Amino acid sequence: MAGICEGRVVIVTGAGRGIGAEHALEFARQGARVVVNDIGGALDGSGTDTTPAQEIVDRIAGTGGAAIASYDDVTDWDGAAHLVRTAIDTFGRLDTIVNNAGAVRDRMFVNMSAEEWDTVVRVNLRGHFCPARHAAAYWRDQAKAGEPVQARIVNTSSGAGLMGSLGQANYGAAKAAIAALTLMQAAELARYGITANAIAPSARTRMTEAVFADMMAPVQSGFDAMAAENIAPLVVWLGSNESAAVTGRVFEVEGGKISVADGWQHGTPIDRSRRWDPAEIGPAVRDLLQKAPTPAPVYGV
Repeated sequence: MAGICEGRVVIVTGAGRGIGAEHALEFARQGARVVVNDIGGALDGSGTDTTPAQEIVDRIAGTGGAAIASYDDVTDWDGAAHLVRTAIDTFGRLDTIVNNAGAVRDRMFVNMSAEEWDTVVRVNLRGHFCPARHAAAYWRDQAKAGEPVQARIVNTSSGAGLMGSLGQANYGAAKAAIAALTLMQAAELARYGITANAIAPSARTRMTEAVFADMMAPVQSGFDAMAAENIAPLVVWLGSNESAAVTGRVFEVEGGKISVADGWQHGTPIDRSRRWDPAEIGPAVRDLLQKAPTPAPVYGV
């Protein structure tokens, strides 16, 4: 029986380990040809190692699948272009890009350095922008040439971006920006046959094991809700032709649970139909807050 991504060509960034590796493996099981992109960096984004990406390629090849390793830096404009070109030159096309690569350098906000801020924002946010930008241009050119396009962008946000997380101002800000980026990609790119969605996953990774050691401890028996492999089915579906009617959405996924995250909404206003006096603001704000939904708590509070 053919998989739901039979014949599609997929790039997965940060695919050498953890959640990204499981994405790549499941796409291959579902019939996709996969570009396994990973520079093999440390958790903080430093260093390089070709081993992780090649190991995933070898695992895919061992089951009869087709894959190639890429060591391009997704934060580098030319490197991201080369990544997209690698997919096209190797497999003849590109259908889906899964932006998964990330890095953390956790620090309480008052202690965070500019370098820690810049590195995390660069890897997470710019690392989403550069590959998707080159892929979108390729798909736009296809559409303008009259070729059918069923392209997919799948981004990786985080609960830290949707709700906030203590000690992760840099990471949370980047992940919140990725959620917003997804909305704009969906709105702008629909005319070319491109959808854009995002996930906010919760699973056992190098990042989460260090921060949530008790929660992420492997289970001794039964369903392992925190296993990284649990995230891949949703991502593979979003990367397939079957998800054509879904775009501009952010999904939270953990274990066997999937939900749609509901973002900022316009609140019911108080309209004076004139300029406000500062002394009037306090009572009005208290009234608005009393009627507003209670915000979800920041993680770690």
